[in-house]
Amino acid sequence: MKRLPEDFIFGGATAAYQAEGATETDGKGRVAWDTFLEDNYWYTAEPASDFYHRYPVDLELAEKFGIKGIRISIAWSRIFPNGFGEVNQKGVDFYHDLFDECHKRGVEPFVTLHHFDTPEVLHSQGDFLNRENVEHFVNYAKFCFTEYGKQVNYWTTFNEIGPIGDGQYLNGKFPPGIKYDLAKVFQSHHNMMIAHAKAIAHFKDNKLSGEIGIVHALPTKYPYDPNSPEDVRAAELEDIIHNKFILDATYLGKYSEETLNGVKEILEANGGELDIRPEDLDILHYAKDMNDFLGINYYMSDWMRGPYNGNTTITHNATGEQGSSEYKIKGVGMREFEVDVPRTEWDWMIYPQGLYDQIMRVVRDYPNYKKIYITENGLGYKDHFEDNTVYDDERIDYIKQHLLAIYDAIQDGADVRGYFLWSLMDVFSWSNGYEKRYGLFYVNFETQERFPKKSAYWYKKLSETHIIE
Repeated sequence: MKRLPEDFIFGGATAAYQAEGATETDGKGRVAWDTFLEDNYWYTAEPASDFYHRYPVDLELAEKFGIKGIRISIAWSRIFPNGFGEVNQKGVDFYHDLFDECHKRGVEPFVTLHHFDTPEVLHSQGDFLNRENVEHFVNYAKFCFTEYGKQVNYWTTFNEIGPIGDGQYLNGKFPPGIKYDLAKVFQSHHNMMIAHAKAIAHFKDNKLSGEIGIVHALPTKYPYDPNSPEDVRAAELEDIIHNKFILDATYLGKYSEETLNGVKEILEANGGELDIRPEDLDILHYAKDMNDFLGINYYMSDWMRGPYNGNTTITHNATGEQGSSEYKIKGVGMREFEVDVPRTEWDWMIYPQGLYDQIMRVVRDYPNYKKIYITENGLGYKDHFEDNTVYDDERIDYIKQHLLAIYDAIQDGADVRGYFLWSLMDVFSWSNGYEKRYGLFYVNFETQERFPKKSAYWYKKLSETHIIE
């Protein structure tokens, strides 16, 4: 019998833009995604899961099914429609009501300030490539800390700095849809880490109540052939792009020589340079020990072959047609999808060992991490709705195997305090629309009715017993 600690939190995760809908309601300002989806995709985020109006229903379900924590993000443009300046009081009031409902239902809110949804006014001016927007974010964070400090005990500055830069400037699946610009990827990562450091420094310097951290997506990278120096180097460089660069900034307060050498190698092959200033490193160093926790989002691992010196080519699988993905980066390497590991219809490799390896990497390389929450993990697939439910045994097995990896990490010395399943209910998926479902509760997106899946009942028992079986 394997039992997780008694104080281990079993939670569910959401994000404002993916769940709330109400994209133009009560004074909310536009975000870049509103226009990008209209121009490039076959769906929009309206009404998504209509969480803006139906959050009492979802929180009642959370209480009934033993969900003790919920990840919620504040939509920046509900508070500041233009990203700065005039405050939208209706947006401010909405989150007060939402957090009150959380506490009424005994569900602790873990609140993220930025989950992929920079206000369109600021995004159109370069998003976080524009250093002025760093200051706008910090001011927005200060406002939220003051406004909601009595209701929120756990703050996260950013969700997934890595995938933001990747989506915006590497694979082009996020607005503004720029492809293969590695210099912009690293600059975006760097500038967002400055914003994080400034926000967390304000929080700690002013001795605000509660805890604060950051959420990083950490996909584990392996060499296809561990005995091949070329494959090993490809995995190392891919890891720098997606993991090591931002982890160094978070916990070392600088970029290690190994990391900088890797960045230099990547940019020599792809062009461009970074703007890293002495004052940037000063604030990163100042904030490096201030993180109360690290949130790890983990869905997949990747296997890398090297070398690759052709043109960078990335084909994103947006429809669930297995085998349609392609990933080759000049001067880095290529992902090998034909490995003896199961994968989803969207070509995401299902490898729980990767979560264990990533947790223990943080413990080993960044011992000032303090504690970890697994802030997202889950299985997205095309649910088959029948008998007013979904018999999602594959999802149950996926969660179970990843919880076993977490259990093993705890036994080996990692301080992991909770697990937030993505997602609490079915939500809109950024570059996949509505077919790719993750939730414990099935959402009929036409009627907005909720139906517990088989996994919801299994998760309820898990939350009650803490026993993985």
